[in-house]
Amino acid sequence: MKPRAGIVGPSNSVQLISDIAEEYSDKLLPIPFVYQNTEETTHILQENQDQADLWVFAGPALYTPSRKSGAKQPFFYLHLDGSSLTKTLVEIGYKDKKSLEHVSIDMLSKRDVYETYRDLNIPIEHVYVHEYSHDTPIADLLAFHKKLFEEEKVEICITCLRSIYEDLCLEGIPAYWVTPTRSNIRDTLTEAIQKWETMHFKQSQIAALLVKVEIMEKKADYHMVSYDQHRLNLELQSAVLNFSESISGSFMSLGVGVFIIFSTRGSLQDSEQQIGALLERLALITELPSNIGIGYGDTALVAEENARLALNHAQNYDAFCAFLVDNNGTIEGPLKERENISFGYRTENKEISEKLTRCGVTITTFNKILSVQKRMGNHSITAANVAEWLKMTPRNARRILNGLVDQGIAEIIGEEAPTSKGRPRKIYRVSME
Repeated sequence: MKPRAGIVGPSNSVQLISDIAEEYSDKLLPIPFVYQNTEETTHILQENQDQADLWVFAGPALYTPSRKSGAKQPFFYLHLDGSSLTKTLVEIGYKDKKSLEHVSIDMLSKRDVYETYRDLNIPIEHVYVHEYSHDTPIADLLAFHKKLFEEEKVEICITCLRSIYEDLCLEGIPAYWVTPTRSNIRDTLTEAIQKWETMHFKQSQIAALLVKVEIMEKKADYHMVSYDQHRLNLELQSAVLNFSESISGSFMSLGVGVFIIFSTRGSLQDSEQQIGALLERLALITELPSNIGIGYGDTALVAEENARLALNHAQNYDAFCAFLVDNNGTIEGPLKERENISFGYRTENKEISEKLTRCGVTITTFNKILSVQKRMGNHSITAANVAEWLKMTPRNARRILNGLVDQGIAEIIGEEAPTSKGRPRKIYRVSME
């Protein structure tokens, strides 16, 4: 499938880029987007994200407005250099017969400018350059040219921005506009195609996720599996199945507490559902160790082999963590998610540990309660919240919370009216302090 390339810039630049893009018609589909000023770029991208697979911009000045758009497609910017400047200098000196010794030039690097001048054997003593960085205000570039011209230090202003060129012309200041060469455009389009093909190949790779929860208890008769374990396995299976659906994956159960999902690398990476969220959900279901191994590969067999290797690393590292092995055999882990597991499995606070022991609450359960309270967003929690998230009865949840209150780890901060007949429900605040 050919990628759709959104071409953004002033009309003549967009036309030139689109014309040259026809040379790559078997690999690229150009879609033109013309603006009157650079600030329109943000709106163009926001309104047309579904129209393009990648974006090609007429110059580096579009960096800031393009980033503001929040577009997720890859960006490519035409980089003006010495060859672009040479084309403009030839126009000034050869065609218009003007001096090239007293000029101001914006956006290009001093190295490119001075090397170009030296190659042409032109003096550089009165050549002024304003280099561009992504946070340079456009107004500063215009002021740079006007000040030098008004002070009679320069006779000609050379700019890489059409808007500045037009403003200078309106004020009667001799100005020239540096435009990209065909070579600049071809280099940028070639880079865009190559990076797209590489990215597309990676996105289409198979991803295998191997999930394992240690739920088999040692029994004299290991052929027998308790009803409680069956129920637990069904809860775990439901959580993994929901995650599989979120990444458009194919789900299989490999036994009690062991599941595998096949999807694509692109679906997994693009999904808002993070591996850390799945680990957190498993940890809320059971305190038994859970690990995930992720493998990428060009075939399902390679992906599964890499997933098993990744799972082995995760199990050897710690409970409730994930590792990844890509198609090159590179190992990553433990994976850092945008939302890490928000509770721990141990504490170094001896006083808290002793209090938890006295009220019969494990450290992991306590940290889970803290995590649920954080999720509630109001620094408070009820027995109903604990019962829902930790999969226990409301009575057991009340017992735990009241035990924490007795030990001074939690406090009752209020009550809320019940949804049906009954006593008001207590509102608790749990704290490590």
